[in-house]
Amino acid sequence: MNTPQSGSTEHKQQHPISLYLKIWGLLFVLSTLSYLVDYYHLEGMLRWSLILIFMALKAGLIASVFMHMLWERIALVYTIFLPPLVLLVLVVLMASEAEYIFQLREIYFNELTVNE
Repeated sequence: MNTPQSGSTEHKQQHPISLYLKIWGLLFVLSTLSYLVDYYHLEGMLRWSLILIFMALKAGLIASVFMHMLWERIALVYTIFLPPLVLLVLVVLMASEAEYIFQLREIYFNELTVNE
């Protein structure tokens, strides 16, 4: 039997409640800032950039502290966080290419309507 008296090498890791309360407070502040983006009617690229930044910060805090990823091995962290990061890079590349193609089509179709 593996009891604490038998010299077990198991370590139960407990984190102080103050850490969780601080992270909860930070999540509350980030959520408030995210709300203020809508409250002040920010528009365009600034709006979406701020929303995505606040979302990524909140998701990172939740995953690192509440899902205990902060204390995991680096290989596990890479296994969980690297694929979504790669997908995000691919989405950004596809969006930039889509914008380029859209601009080319506008130029081409405008030339067609002018020449007719």
